[in-house]
Amino acid sequence: MGISEVISLLGGVALFLFGMTLMGDGLKRVAGNKLELILYRLSGTPLKGLLLGTGVTAVIQSSSATSVMVVGFVNSGMMKLKNSVSVIIGSIIGTSITGWVICLSYIEGGGSFKTLLSTATLTGVIAVIGIILRLFTKNQFKRHIGDILMGFSVLMFGMSAMSGAVAGLGEAPWFLSLLTGLSNPLMGILVGAAFSAVLQSASAAVGIIQALSVTGAMGVSQTLPLLMGVAIGAAVPILLASVGASSNGKRAALIYPVASIIGTALIGTIFYALNAFLHFSFLSSTVNPFSVATVNTIMRLAMLPILMPMSGAIMKIISLIVKEPAAPEESSGPALRLEERFLTHPALAIEQCRVNISAMAQASKKSVSKAIRLLWEYSEDGFNKVKKMEKDVDVYEDRLGAYLTQLTGREMTDRQNAAVAEFLHSLTDYERISDHARNIAESAKEMNDKGIHFSGAAKNELNVLTSAVNEILHLSIRAFETYDADTARSVEPLEDVIDDLCDEIKSRHIERIRTGVCSFGHGYVYNDILTNLERIADHSSNLAIAVMERKDRSFDSHGYLKRLKAADREAFNAAYDAYAERYSLDGISEFQQ
Repeated sequence: MGISEVISLLGGVALFLFGMTLMGDGLKRVAGNKLELILYRLSGTPLKGLLLGTGVTAVIQSSSATSVMVVGFVNSGMMKLKNSVSVIIGSIIGTSITGWVICLSYIEGGGSFKTLLSTATLTGVIAVIGIILRLFTKNQFKRHIGDILMGFSVLMFGMSAMSGAVAGLGEAPWFLSLLTGLSNPLMGILVGAAFSAVLQSASAAVGIIQALSVTGAMGVSQTLPLLMGVAIGAAVPILLASVGASSNGKRAALIYPVASIIGTALIGTIFYALNAFLHFSFLSSTVNPFSVATVNTIMRLAMLPILMPMSGAIMKIISLIVKEPAAPEESSGPALRLEERFLTHPALAIEQCRVNISAMAQASKKSVSKAIRLLWEYSEDGFNKVKKMEKDVDVYEDRLGAYLTQLTGREMTDRQNAAVAEFLHSLTDYERISDHARNIAESAKEMNDKGIHFSGAAKNELNVLTSAVNEILHLSIRAFETYDADTARSVEPLEDVIDDLCDEIKSRHIERIRTGVCSFGHGYVYNDILTNLERIADHSSNLAIAVMERKDRSFDSHGYLKRLKAADREAFNAAYDAYAERYSLDGISEFQQ
């Protein structure tokens, strides 16, 4: 093997790895947005997890990518550790599909039909289609399809280059000597594991073994141990991805190597024990790219009936390796974890943000409820809880805002960009709602410290207003969490009713001050409370409008609001009248003591 063949081999390896990366990235962008969320939401049972892990890995052509996503799920608390075992076992099986894709590069020309399906023809046609889609279309989806086709073509060229470079190795004494050494199962497994670990890809390692198989010198006895080692070495990128993860994240990352080692050890032990008695004749059979793919698939499928019943044992082993950490001191802030690994998977990052913003919304809602309660039943403990919740919401805003800002620099679909824009707007509204809740709590503290008591009429009016504010806040949060435009539309009529209520209550209170029923000191505090309640309703309206804007893909808030009211004035007025009747002050005496 001369220098030119070595350069051709290295060039072929480089093209192969680049093509696989380009194709895999394109597949993840085209299919990943949906598959990632499906994997997260539907992997609740072992069978579902197994099927989803296998299917997602087969589509995105990377067991490492699937397993790294699972590590992120577990690390962020989005998936339970026990549910991750079956998904990762599925990814070990699903990665065998790539070997069959690579086999396409070995289809030979012959008759007229086979000539059309030959490597050169297939690669050329796919490359032309891919470059046309990549360079001459603006549609993001079509450009990613172009990336997939171009990656596949480059992968094909790389395989052809590797196969051509190693074609003469079958007669090289040193290569035959090396293969003889690999017939030792332990040596073959170690070499295969090291090979896969260096490449950080089981699919790439299998592809190169397929290229070597064209020499005609490799038999099943050398190929099987190499493939066993490849299954183990593929865990390296997953282990690297667990650096900095929580204890459960590290445990999830260990599932792949532990499962691979257990599966390989048991299969190898059973197979070679049987061979000692039965002397399998096929071990001496020469392999080709198709038989390499076959052996790889059979080996991985054989792991399934071994590993699935051992899920509990795998969990115990990794629990012994990664001990449960000592109970941490109680955190002073919210339990918010934003997984950096998901920044390369926008669909997952957005879903993670949605979950955390929902928690932020509930914290804001709870702070408003507690602050209102303080107006009638003041306690220092309740006041301090409102203050703490306001600080927690500030933490949510800071960390989520920074995370979403990082996400804006990633390539996303129009729908994902709209979701990120809505989330960034919503953060401010939820933060401001908690600020107004704290203001109300401070008014309650002032009332308690100064011995201020409102008249019966003022209390009854506030009860009506606070009920309306609690409802509008509940509606806006429900609209956000369920992405329900109908619920969001019901918010604006109520916001108008609250505005009118505040105006009427202020007028009534001014009259009470004028007649001496209430003092000026009471008036300042009362007015502050009304203003903060009105602002909470305004921010609730903003949240609902953001949901409707994303549904309609419009971001002109003021213009959208005008169009909303004008589009169906009759329905808007009917909703307004219903709310106005529900929160009427007609039954409250204006001067009740």
